[in-house]
Amino acid sequence: MRGFSFSLKRFLVITLVKLQFSRQTGIPTTKNGLERKIGSLQTSFGKMISESISGAI
Repeated sequence: MRGFSFSLKRFLVITLVKLQFSRQTGIPTTKNGLERKIGSLQTSFGKMISESISGAI
């Protein structure tokens, strides 16, 4: 059949549960999303450290 696709994860509602979990907690459930989140945290932490060092001098 054309235009028909079946996803076991969608059928078992896994996709919806992961989406709701991610929205409520702010924790991404995909590898790419998690890497982006960690990268942004490292960047903001680095800025905080450099600002505190420059402010102390």
